[in-house]
Amino acid sequence: MTCNVAFIGLGVMGYPMAGYISKAGHNVTVFNRTASKADKWLTEYNGLKADTPAKAAAGADYIFTCVGNDNDLREVTFGETGIFKTIKKGAIYIDNTTASATIAREIYAYSKEKGFGFLDAPVSGGQAGAENGTLTVMIGGDQENYDKAKDVIDCYAKKMKLLGKAGNGQLAKMVNQICIGGLVQGLSEAINFGMNAGLNMEDVIEVISKGAAQSWQMENRYKTMIDDKFEFGFAVDWMRKDLKIALEEAKKNNSLLPVTEIVDKYYEEVQKLGGNRWDTSSLIKRLRK
Repeated sequence: MTCNVAFIGLGVMGYPMAGYISKAGHNVTVFNRTASKADKWLTEYNGLKADTPAKAAAGADYIFTCVGNDNDLREVTFGETGIFKTIKKGAIYIDNTTASATIAREIYAYSKEKGFGFLDAPVSGGQAGAENGTLTVMIGGDQENYDKAKDVIDCYAKKMKLLGKAGNGQLAKMVNQICIGGLVQGLSEAINFGMNAGLNMEDVIEVISKGAAQSWQMENRYKTMIDDKFEFGFAVDWMRKDLKIALEEAKKNNSLLPVTEIVDKYYEEVQKLGGNRWDTSSLIKRLRK
């Protein structure tokens, strides 16, 4: 069934995600803070452009946001020209931003008061996952809203799952990022060790990637890490933002994250090397500088 959809935020993730929703046949209206990005999107996909989030959301059955952080999210929702100025009763709002569980719960409470649905639905899979329509979506919210929205979310997803109450999607994304940080640091140390030992690491990885050490990071990043190339995915600046969210949440629920704290400091070192926009596998750079 064709639906009216608004998509707010056309960054490296949102741009192709909105594209997949359009290609599925839905009527998509986009908004991006840098209007030229929306203009470019319209040359590739069918849809319309709005000059504010509120105008994009007017009349939409489903509204998606994929922006930078809590402050950006607050601006495009509760702001003077935010989507909450025009969102209709019965609409479903799906937030794909990686943000805090706190703001997700705040938006959920507001949605219950105003009569629209809300799902916090951060994604994993990086730029490649967005471009290939194969993202993993971790979702918090009510079953009824999930059931209504899942077919539209499925336009850009390989796997999605409702994980319980509002905020749980964001908490699951924190789990995801904690795992990635530790995995990339371990892979960085292993590749550096092997190279220093004189091993052909492409041959080594070919073997060990079929055993217990296998991971997505190993399969998809080992070659570029060996080649000292870091332009293939999620940027260090964004990873540090995500790890900060996880570390702050850990204080609230009394979780120890000793490895995550160390990895966050290592990413800070990468930033000091000029690697703000390098992808997360650039942790190896501080070992081989």
